[in-house]
Amino acid sequence: MRNMLFALGFPAMLALTAGCSPSADKPISGGVIADNGVVSSGIPTEAENCGNRSSDAIGGPFHLTAHTGSPTTEDSFKGEKSLVFFGFTHCPDVCPTTMFTLGKAMSLLPEGKKAPRTVFISVDPARDSPEALAQYIKSNGFPANIVGLTGTLDELQQAVSGFKTTFSRDEETDGATGYLVSHSSILYLMDENWKLQTYFTPNESAEAIASCLAKLS
Repeated sequence: MRNMLFALGFPAMLALTAGCSPSADKPISGGVIADNGVVSSGIPTEAENCGNRSSDAIGGPFHLTAHTGSPTTEDSFKGEKSLVFFGFTHCPDVCPTTMFTLGKAMSLLPEGKKAPRTVFISVDPARDSPEALAQYIKSNGFPANIVGLTGTLDELQQAVSGFKTTFSRDEETDGATGYLVSHSSILYLMDENWKLQTYFTPNESAEAIASCLAKLS
């Protein structure tokens, strides 16, 4: 899996972008950058980091189209917590794995704890129409309360900019699923006011995610 680093714009954190492509190299899954610029290979535990990952700088305005065909902005999600993930329907590994992990995490929430909705934002506007997203998000094991979003290239650039990350089409890949797209592999938990409350890195377990969501609910 090809990985690149992009600064998220808040202290001591880097978003790792996953190209969703297999590689002989060992992937770097998650990381925290220290003041000296060294990326730690060990991720702090959920208990250490769950409550202090917030930022007012993440989110930003966007104008996209939901899998239902409805125009959608960040205001559409206010009043309820949302877990945001950037991906695409042809992604062979990172995207489905993350959605399966998230689906399991939702099932592990204690009784009485409301699961946040999941917002899957496609960064593949050429292939991911609202209809394609509507089919994809029905996949078995994905979270039940999930919204798919897509848009034009310019609209998606605005959306990822608000999350202080980026995406890019890899023209050199042409496997069974066609070209691949490098994108953020971070799960962002946005609060009721669409402010970042916490985030989850790719190597965090469903159990750790569920524990953190329960703690912050």
